[in-house]
Amino acid sequence: MWFKNLFIYRFSKPFDKSLDELDKALSEDAFTPCGDHDVGKMGWCQPLDTHADSPFVHVTDKYWMLCLKKQDRILPASVVNEQVALRVADIEAAQARKVTKKEKTEIREQVTIELLPKSFTKTQRFFAYLSPANGYMVLNTASAKVADELTSYLRKTIGSLPIRVPETNQSPAATMTAWLANKEDLPQGYALGEECELVSQGEEKGQVRYKGLDLHQEQLDQHIENGMQVANLALEWEESLSFTLSADLQVKKLKFKDVVLDQFDDMELEDEAAKFDASFALMALEVEKLFPSLLEVFGGENQSAIITEAA
Repeated sequence: MWFKNLFIYRFSKPFDKSLDELDKALSEDAFTPCGDHDVGKMGWCQPLDTHADSPFVHVTDKYWMLCLKKQDRILPASVVNEQVALRVADIEAAQARKVTKKEKTEIREQVTIELLPKSFTKTQRFFAYLSPANGYMVLNTASAKVADELTSYLRKTIGSLPIRVPETNQSPAATMTAWLANKEDLPQGYALGEECELVSQGEEKGQVRYKGLDLHQEQLDQHIENGMQVANLALEWEESLSFTLSADLQVKKLKFKDVVLDQFDDMELEDEAAKFDASFALMALEVEKLFPSLLEVFGGENQSAIITEAA
């Protein structure tokens, strides 16, 4: 299980659910498919469903993986609009009058009820893992909407989820802009990739994207001199990972390099469950090293809103 994105949250106080409590809560809120008249359904499923009794929390060392399953009915508005228009036309022709706005709303509701059972469904799975020992949670998504949806649903399932987006003492946008302008050396272990996005800081939010180019060029310097700052920057780290880092510390387009993948290949695993477990373990270990490093290069973490056990 290799994540392609890292949407990272910091626990603002220690996670107080035991493994058994978490597994029980997720199993009691398990996914069920959409009924005939459901627009969408969400629920938890086993991250590794090799058998019916697979746990709802897959544990590898100190990392706990979970999976939210979401199913939506696909009923395009154009299909509904077409049926509504036909019925409105029939009524107006038969009764020689205009259909009121209220009647159209009622017709739309009736059409939706009739068409929902015949519509297709789209099913997605969203993975995340908790590291209670290290005080963070990682989601495999680049979407803030999906991240909010998953964490909100987890909060609903277990009662509370004290998390916050990590904050640093220095601005990631300003620091990465300084790296790009060669005003500051990159920290040891980091190297620039070949992609970046700059955004203006004024009222007009202009943006410039560079991809597949040498990032040390005059055009970039000109944009930075005009006040633009980095929103996303491609980086390589410790010859282990390459990724795009956003100004809010989210890791996108994550790729594991040969030094990591060779470790996985050397295990010569044939069983799918063993492959899932081994890849999860290797990935989580790399993230455990990367996350503190990212906090450090931006002046350390602002922990003013974090409650520790000692406190």
